[in-house]
Amino acid sequence: MNDKANKWEKSNIKNLTRLGRWTGLWLVTTAIAAFGPKFLWEFDTLLTIAAVIANLSVGFGLIFVVVRQLKGFDELQRMIFLQAAALTLGIGIVCGNSYEILEDIGLISFEPEISHLIILMGLTFMGGILFGHWRYR
Repeated sequence: MNDKANKWEKSNIKNLTRLGRWTGLWLVTTAIAAFGPKFLWEFDTLLTIAAVIANLSVGFGLIFVVVRQLKGFDELQRMIFLQAAALTLGIGIVCGNSYEILEDIGLISFEPEISHLIILMGLTFMGGILFGHWRYR
C-alpha cells in the first residue's frame, strides 16, 4: 500500500472514530434532555432549557462532523452516502406526511410520534448504505 493510500485510510478511520464519539455524545444529550426533567431534576425550567441547548449544540456539532467525514470519502463512498441520504429524505417526507394525515382523518387513534419517523429514517439510511456497498462491491 502506498503512503498516500495509507494516509487516506488513517484519515477515514479517524473521521469514523470522531463520528462515533459525536453520535454517542448526541445520544447521551438527547436522553438527558428527554428524561432528565422527569427523573433527575423535577422539571426545573432552567435545567431543562440547558439540557435542550446542550443537545442542540452537540447535534449541530454532529452535523459538521458528518460533513467532514463526507469530504474525506472517495467518489464511490460519497455516491453511496448521497444515494442513501436521498432515499432517507424521500421516505421520511413521504411517510411522515402520510403518517400525520392518517391521524388527521381518524384512521389511526393515536398521535404520531417523531421517534417513529426517526427510527424509520435510521433504518432506511442503514439499509441504503448496506445496499449501496453490496451493489457496488
